[in-house]
Parts: sequence; C-alpha cells; structure tokens
Amino acid sequence: MLFNATHSEELRVATVDGQKLLDFDIEVAGKQQRKGNIYKGIITRIEPSLEACFVNYGEDRHGFLPFKEIPRVRSDQGDSVTDPKIRQLPKEGTEILVQVDKEERGKKGAALTTYISLAGKYIVLMPNTAKGGGISRKIFNSQDRRHIREIINTLSIPNTMGLIVRTAGAKKTQNDIKNDLDVLIGMWEKIKYKTLNSNAPNLIHEEGDLIYRAIRDFLTND
Repeated sequence: MLFNATHSEELRVATVDGQKLLDFDIEVAGKQQRKGNIYKGIITRIEPSLEACFVNYGEDRHGFLPFKEIPRVRSDQGDSVTDPKIRQLPKEGTEILVQVDKEERGKKGAALTTYISLAGKYIVLMPNTAKGGGISRKIFNSQDRRHIREIINTLSIPNTMGLIVRTAGAKKTQNDIKNDLDVLIGMWEKIKYKTLNSNAPNLIHEEGDLIYRAIRDFLTND
C-alpha cells in the first residue's frame, strides 16, 4: 500500500501487487468528500418530466433523486403499486433518508439514492433492500463462490436486508463474515435512531476518509 502525501493539497493511495495496480484513490484537501454519506433530507421539488425530485440534504445545492432510486410505496388505500408503469409520486415536504451516490459535478447537484449501502471489511450491507445482493464479480474461483454461498445460507439476515460479499471475503470463515454483518447491523440501528431523533436536513452518517477506507479494506486484523 503506497501513500503519496508529498503535496499538501492532495493525498493519493495506491494498492499494488508487484507491478499490478489493485486500487487507486485521490483525496483533495479542502474538498469535502460526501459520497457514501447518509443524510436526512426534505423533498423540495418534484419534476415529473425528469422522473426525479430535488432534495435539500443540508448543502447549498440540492441533491438529485431519480424516482427509480425510491422504492415503490403503498398508495393511500394501502395497496401496493405493482404496475411498473405506475409510480406514486413523492410529495414536496416529505422527509426522506438518502445516501450520496455521486458527488456534485459542475453545476449538477449530488446524485442521491434511498437504497442505502453500508460497507464493511468483508461485506456490503443493504439494510433496506430485501433479498438483494450476492457475491462480488471479482471473485472468479468457483470453489470460493460455493464456499461463500454456504456461509450466506448459515447467516441470520433480517428479511428486510440484503448483502454483497466483497472480494476480501472470498476465503474468510463464517465467523469473520458474521462478525462483519453484526457490526453493520449495529451501525444501521444507530442510523435509524439518529434519523428518528433529528430534524431534516441533517448529516446522519459520515463515510470514513481515504486513509480509514484503505485500512478497512486492505489490512487484516493482525
């Protein structure tokens, strides 16, 4: 793992295996990274022509939330909207939990989603995506994939949640994966509690900085 911090305005981290580059990331000083952050926001404007709405999540420029990034909701009569051509539009003033999917680009606000994902060392938990997830495409070995499926089948995953096993989890034990799952479920419980007990707009959960993410993703416990 190589850290280049010779320039105060920019930090670069590269992870390599011999001459092969595995991962590369840059963090610019003075530019707050928001990707992965979770906010309690307020829908301020509906734009049916764009099939999206705008959300005040606490920054100067409101975020852009496509309708496809909002789970289908029940109608006022309590029945589910199942026709894919029919979508009940969200209402202005509605408070909503969102995660930054893409940073602001030029004059475009950040791209938001309501499908939350929480990254651990070995798995990514999707706490409000039932039956979602699977195994990282970077895990090619069929024996590793079979081993992971067997572990997933032993886990007590709430039926409202899904998970993806990351590349680092390919050869890990059932106990390693379970411990990661327990940590992320505990994190989600804290997020839910803070969401219920805070006013919008508000930062609910902040993704770690570049150094933290590099250590989490690539260094082992020992």
